Amino acid sequence: MLNRIIKRGHRKVPKSDLSDPNSNGLDPSSRVQPSTVTVNHASRPSAAAATATANSNGAVLDRGDRDSLSSDIIEPLPMFRDVPVSDRQSLFMRKLKICSVVFDFAVAGKSEREKEIKRLTLLELLDFMQSGSSKITEPVQEELVRMISINIFRCLPPASHENTAIDNAEPEEDDMYLEPSWPHLQIVYDLLLRYVVSSDTDTKVAKRFIDHSFVLKLLDLFDSEDPREREYLKTILHRIYGKFMVHRPFMRRAISNIFYRFIFETERYSGIAELLEILGSIINGFALPMKEEHKLFLVRALIPLHKPKSIASYHQQLSYCITQFVEKDYKLADIVIRGLLKYWPVTNCPKEVLFLAELEEVLEGTQSAEFQRCMVPLFRQIARCLNSSHFQVAERALFLWNNDHIVSLIAQNRNVIFPIIYEALEKNIQSHWSQAIHGLTANVQKMFLEMDNELFEECQRQYQEKEAQTKVLVEKRELTWKRLEAAVAAKTGSADGMVMVN
Repeated sequence: MLNRIIKRGHRKVPKSDLSDPNSNGLDPSSRVQPSTVTVNHASRPSAAAATATANSNGAVLDRGDRDSLSSDIIEPLPMFRDVPVSDRQSLFMRKLKICSVVFDFAVAGKSEREKEIKRLTLLELLDFMQSGSSKITEPVQEELVRMISINIFRCLPPASHENTAIDNAEPEEDDMYLEPSWPHLQIVYDLLLRYVVSSDTDTKVAKRFIDHSFVLKLLDLFDSEDPREREYLKTILHRIYGKFMVHRPFMRRAISNIFYRFIFETERYSGIAELLEILGSIINGFALPMKEEHKLFLVRALIPLHKPKSIASYHQQLSYCITQFVEKDYKLADIVIRGLLKYWPVTNCPKEVLFLAELEEVLEGTQSAEFQRCMVPLFRQIARCLNSSHFQVAERALFLWNNDHIVSLIAQNRNVIFPIIYEALEKNIQSHWSQAIHGLTANVQKMFLEMDNELFEECQRQYQEKEAQTKVLVEKRELTWKRLEAAVAAKTGSADGMVMVN
């Protein structure tokens, strides 16, 4: 309830407004900008102003002093083209100090002039970096990353699902939260992206500023509810991974830790899909033979991601990562299939449909030897899906027989698979409520008959014998109950007779 009251004043923007990355869709009276955090660079002491902003003399301002001094700090500066080339680095530094002031977007009309000056200054810095007219020096790079850190590293607002009694609540289209300071943040992210991808950026120098602390804080921002911010973060983190090879193992471990916390503790994190999208590209570039570290990541992080209830929000990206592993090393197919069976949903039918779709993709890359190791538990589960009363689950399971590779695997191992599947197919024909399922089941039976007529007839005979035995057992059970009822009735009648005599 508290969370809803806090967010009641915010403008709710439909998803359709997010298609244009330059559209702000914001109300200035949205949300208070939280305090900022600077990154602890390797080139300066970590005690340097973790939550502060620099004034024009290089002094540090805390949050309470910003508004009172912003009018003195935020003053228009000359354009780069209006000063000599020799003075542009110092002018760049002065402009960075202006952009290091973070404004409160909670109150409409507050510091509007200063906000606009900062926005225009950020755009000018971006144009200057994109022009490549002058290579920025190492001290300027440090100040640039510091300014970026002050702006983007902040406490995120409460998520829409917090302080509510609703589990795994998905944000509605009209409840989507958009960061009110996005007019500034977007340009800051553009600056960071430009700095990372620039050919003028020397990784030996830049790694002192974009260090492990910076990367960790960047990963924390993936929990932002604003999809525009997560999209920028995805691009930037992928570029950092590609350019800073020294950070790659650390980044993979940090992403694994986010997954562990999501799977086993919170089951709530906004940026799982974006992180998986980055990993899909990373996995695609893994060298062969695959390292043991990567296989452990599959077993410990990716496969358990099938457990949370909110899998629908990131299943497409997860499925891509899983199939990439199987395509890279077909021997992993058995591990993946057994992992899917371990987390197979029992009562969540939409989730079962997702699992069946992913299972088909995995089976397409599975070789005969790996298939044989897991085919018995696999087709027992598929048989249960065939008999599901949920139309989509049964239909999706029957669609597996439309895949030529899967049919060839089944044909090679029909002596084991037919007896498992036959009973489920007969039950569908006899008792499933959907006529469409009846038709699909008949097609699969016909396929089995064409593969091996003798085996089909043997399975049919065994099924009929089993049904006859079951019928005999049912009749015996009913007869036993009738005898018990008769004995109870006789005993009750005898007792009543004795009472009357007395």
